[in-house]
Amino acid sequence: MQLKHFLQFSDFNRDEYEYLFERTRWIKQAFKNYRQYWPLTDRTLAMIFDKNSTRTRLSFEAGMHQLGGSAIYLSTRDTQLGRGEPVEDAARVISRMVDMVMIRTYQHEVVVRFAKNSRVPVINGLTDEYHPCQILSDIFTYIEFRGSIDGKVIAWIGDANNMCNTWLQAAEIFNFKVHVSTPAGYNINSDRIGLEDKSHYEIFADPHKAVTGVDLVTTDVWTSMGFEAETEQRKKDFADFCVDAEMMALAKSDALFMHCLPVHRGEEVSAEVIDGPQSVVWDEAENRLHTQKALMEYLLLGKVDVNK
Repeated sequence: MQLKHFLQFSDFNRDEYEYLFERTRWIKQAFKNYRQYWPLTDRTLAMIFDKNSTRTRLSFEAGMHQLGGSAIYLSTRDTQLGRGEPVEDAARVISRMVDMVMIRTYQHEVVVRFAKNSRVPVINGLTDEYHPCQILSDIFTYIEFRGSIDGKVIAWIGDANNMCNTWLQAAEIFNFKVHVSTPAGYNINSDRIGLEDKSHYEIFADPHKAVTGVDLVTTDVWTSMGFEAETEQRKKDFADFCVDAEMMALAKSDALFMHCLPVHRGEEVSAEVIDGPQSVVWDEAENRLHTQKALMEYLLLGKVDVNK
């Protein structure tokens, strides 16, 4: 089968995502029913981490084991990548020894360069620019709770970071709209993201207006990894962008709240919201496991019978 990578959300089309969600439902149900399903027996995933992780490592490592394969953890601090080995050389070697590679790093260029020199599928586990695996889980979670996301309105509150960029790519594919509200100086860069249709997002200076009447409110930490030196300044700049109960009340009464975690209660979101009845963050986190299992199965085996 043709070699495919998953480096940003726009790499797949709507049909492929609909297939992945169908497989995710089946795989998740099998997991809940303690049904053994090992389609990736004798397959190996190499996980390369330049950034620390809890959910990404656990969901990929556990997911690969649950599909019958194995996962190898590689930190750049413990490998030659951390000593200046060219990404291209590492890709040529690693991809001859495993069946698939997941990379979690800073510059998106790194995963692109790796994929260009890899003989096996490469998955972006997170870069400064994109977080496609998280949005894959988020959209599946929305569909689980509310049905189709087509035509819905999502409010993104906070930094125009990798999560925001990926939501904007997803909006074009799934035909929904994103209300983006960021402090001045933290705006989106639509050209960098490669957005073709600006009708799928709208910019709001006031976060309260951005969440009014929306179906989903989502946010992230104010300071992403790699920007720690800006923490104190960001706390000042983002002070009016905390998703609290007052702000959440402006959304639809059945609106959901999402956060990719980890969370800083009292900063980007209040404890009342993230621990409240509209929050689906724990389901969202669990679904990283199941959506990524469907993704790995697809990248290695192509489409399989959804009724298997």
